[in-house]
Amino acid sequence: MPVSVSLKNLTISYARHPAVHHVSGIFASGSLTAITGPNGAGKSTLLKAIAGIITDYEGQITLDGKEPPVIAYLPQASELQRDFPISVLHMVTTGYWQRVGGRGPITAEMKEKACEALAQVGLAGLENRDLASLSAGQFQRALFARVLLQDASLILLDEPFNAIDGQTTSQLINIMRRWHDEGRTVICITHDIEQIRMYFPRCLLLARECVAWDFSSAVLQPEHLRNSTFFRADFNANAVCEINA
Repeated sequence: MPVSVSLKNLTISYARHPAVHHVSGIFASGSLTAITGPNGAGKSTLLKAIAGIITDYEGQITLDGKEPPVIAYLPQASELQRDFPISVLHMVTTGYWQRVGGRGPITAEMKEKACEALAQVGLAGLENRDLASLSAGQFQRALFARVLLQDASLILLDEPFNAIDGQTTSQLINIMRRWHDEGRTVICITHDIEQIRMYFPRCLLLARECVAWDFSSAVLQPEHLRNSTFFRADFNANAVCEINA
């Protein structure tokens, strides 16, 4: 079922230094939202708090829906251990964990659906490959296949299109847009401004504080980008301003 995410005066700190500072707003039910901003702006920290991974914060995070939401969280690929001695199919079937638990059986029907998910992301025939043998793009496709199995109402993606080729990016964006068309709430961290302009209806521009949160066309304006004191060379605000000029 669709779910909205409400933030009220949210502050998240590490060693008393705020990574996210007094952020309030709503990710509407069924919305597709990009979170963008410079490195160190608190984007991943915010996503982890919404996912329930970070629980020590001030303010409120409220998930509103008719039923308790199923949450799918896809962290940055660099945070994941890839040298586990398991097959691609085995990793993808961990998407059933919320349904069957750590010791529940994976049925033949579940394996069949996992193979179908791998086919949807272009990995048909690689089910029995060692996970460590996958390229960066193939590994990211496999992670999306795992999210497909979770059948989540809230999907959180942390820089899912980093370090992968254009064809893979296009295919995974199409899957993400399909989730949006199905009414799921999707929140995605990305640094790619043109990608946001093309595919994300809404955008949160974060620099520890909320710089702007609205329709993407309204957020990606020169005044919002220039007014942030946290922008550095890794996030080229001047180039974006020229695009919007």
